[in-house]
Amino acid sequence: MERLFNLDAQLLADTGLLAINVFILFIFLSYMLFNPTRKLLEARKNKVRNDQDIATKEKEDAISLKESYETKLKDINKEAETILSNARKQALKNEAKIIEEAKLEASRIIERANNEVELEKKRVVDEMKQEMIAIASLMAGKVVANAIDTNVHDTLIEETIKEMGDNTWLS
Repeated sequence: MERLFNLDAQLLADTGLLAINVFILFIFLSYMLFNPTRKLLEARKNKVRNDQDIATKEKEDAISLKESYETKLKDINKEAETILSNARKQALKNEAKIIEEAKLEASRIIERANNEVELEKKRVVDEMKQEMIAIASLMAGKVVANAIDTNVHDTLIEETIKEMGDNTWLS
C-alpha cells in the first residue's frame, strides 16, 4: 500500500523548497510592496495628523479672533454711545445757545419797538404842541380881532377844546 499522502523524501524536499520560496517571496514582497505601502500609509497618517493639528490651531485662532472682534464690537458700541451722548449734549448746548440768541434778538426787537413808540409819542406830542400853538394863535387872532371880554374868551377856549376832543388830552 502506498502511503496516503505520498509522504516521501521528494514531497518533503518540495515542501521545504516551497516554504523557502514562500519565505523569500514574502521578504521580496515585503521589500517591494509592504514597506512602500507602510511608508505611504505612515506618510498619509502623518499628513492627516498634521492637518488635524493645523485645523485645531486654526480653530483656536478663529475662536480668539472671534472673541477679539466681539470685544472690539462691544467697544465700538460703547464708543458709538459715547459719540451719540456727546452729540446730544452738543445739540442741547446749541439749542440753549440758539434760544438765548433768540431771546436776545426778541428783547432787542422789543426795545427797538419801544423806542419807536416813544419817538412816535414825542412826534405826536410835538404835533399836538404845533396844533395848540396854531389854535392859540388863531384864538389870539380872534380875541384881538374881536376885542372881546373874558366871557367870550372862556367860551372860545371851551369851543376849541370841544373841537380837539377829549381823547387828545388823555394821552
